[in-house]
Amino acid sequence: MNRLQVGTKKSPLCESTDMSNEHEDISIGITGLGAWQISAGEPGRGLILQTNRGQIETVIHHDPLEPTHRGIVWVGGASGGFDGPAGGIYRLLGEKLSPGITSLRVDYREPNNLIECVMDSLAAVSFLAGTGHTDTLLVGHSFGGAVVIKAAPFSEAVKGVISLSSQTYGASEVAEVSPRPLLLIHGEEDTVLFPESSRRILDWAQEPKELKLFPGTGHGLAESGEEIRRFIENWILDHLYLPGEARS
Repeated sequence: MNRLQVGTKKSPLCESTDMSNEHEDISIGITGLGAWQISAGEPGRGLILQTNRGQIETVIHHDPLEPTHRGIVWVGGASGGFDGPAGGIYRLLGEKLSPGITSLRVDYREPNNLIECVMDSLAAVSFLAGTGHTDTLLVGHSFGGAVVIKAAPFSEAVKGVISLSSQTYGASEVAEVSPRPLLLIHGEEDTVLFPESSRRILDWAQEPKELKLFPGTGHGLAESGEEIRRFIENWILDHLYLPGEARS
């Protein structure tokens, strides 16, 4: 079992997430919402999640006139950011998949702090759950690959995980992601985090799990960006829609 234990309690806007063991009591809860101005011409809308641990800046892609129960939380690497690897896959797919799937692109409050970044991810999941999104996927790159692996077991709303070019630190308890499906993607020419990292995570993980390696591709996945975007889009659609269900 994961050493961190999770419980929930009601707050005005959503459930809060508690992560604790005998040595610490850590929780995050959403206390309000705000707006921030994203760059002109950028897709999505700037949304601030105000929490008891500080403000989390996000970019949301959705249409309030077309509600959906499907969502994705996208998180970046150790330095945060909104766009993601593979030529801005978070921005591109976030816009393309809306309104059938709501996307929430998250920038960390404290980049490179694993536990704080996990809590940011869970706050985003909690926000989506509180707005009717019962089925959510987590997607993270590099450091963020470990963040989403560690976050997934703490929410029943999380239905799957995509980990891109992941580090192993923070991912050793990946077996607890199961029975949720896990997709690992890595470039074979990654010299920042060698593809052996994802192979090791695959070994630790339980089914259902899958590793997809891309030849001639580095850590940022740019060399195979278009192919990776198509592959991930299809995986998302296959795991958030029922067989035969219309995909908007």
